[in-house]
Amino acid sequence: MFRLDNKTAVITGGGSGIGRAMSVLFAKQGASVHIIELSEENAKSTVEEIVAAGGSATAHSCNVANQQQVIDIIAKIDKVDILINNAGIAHIGKADTTPEADFDRVMAVNVKGAYNCIFAAIPKLRLQGGVIVNMASIGSNVGIADRFVYSTTKGAIKAMTMSVARDYIKEGIRCNSISPARVHTPFVDGFLKNNYAGKEAEMFEKLSQSQPIGRMAEPQEIATLALYLCSNEASFITGCDYPIDGGFTTLNN
Repeated sequence: MFRLDNKTAVITGGGSGIGRAMSVLFAKQGASVHIIELSEENAKSTVEEIVAAGGSATAHSCNVANQQQVIDIIAKIDKVDILINNAGIAHIGKADTTPEADFDRVMAVNVKGAYNCIFAAIPKLRLQGGVIVNMASIGSNVGIADRFVYSTTKGAIKAMTMSVARDYIKEGIRCNSISPARVHTPFVDGFLKNNYAGKEAEMFEKLSQSQPIGRMAEPQEIATLALYLCSNEASFITGCDYPIDGGFTTLNN
């Protein structure tokens, strides 16, 4: 079950964290993986891990906010069966503490970046049908303090998912989104180091306990849900958002 043999998967932000876990897992399950990543070094590192395990992967250096770059890269890929819009950046701030430049920067990567990839991939996805999975967040469903523009972008991603699912259902393209709570990635470790020097362990535990289940998710757990949604076993699923949050959105009241 959940094999991706003879499938080609394009995964943005596949060089680290959740994207890396997806890239490695999808390759393990038989997919030929194309990693679109701003950090060429991170992308190549993921590719090396996949190839060492006997899988197939290619790295592409690209800023997803630049539509022409995205179009040029997708054009070089023979076919696209799966698109994972995972690339994104975070931001801390409220509406009145978020500078315009930061608002534009986060929107450009998180929202326009996903649009750019969908825009470029649809012509290839519609040839044989395929799957799009967009990474949203619990921030699209509940209020998270000091995450104004980040939550705004993830709300847009959720709406984008529903729109794409409806528009292309007759062309054999499925589209769903995943909304994780906190996931233990290198970003979290860097955030704690930069903002809570000397108190990293204490803050890590505090953030972990904000999920009723008592811990953060691991990237592999998010990747496993994405694998299911992209597999033939999920062929009846489209236009859905999947919270994977340790009970955050339903049990934190």
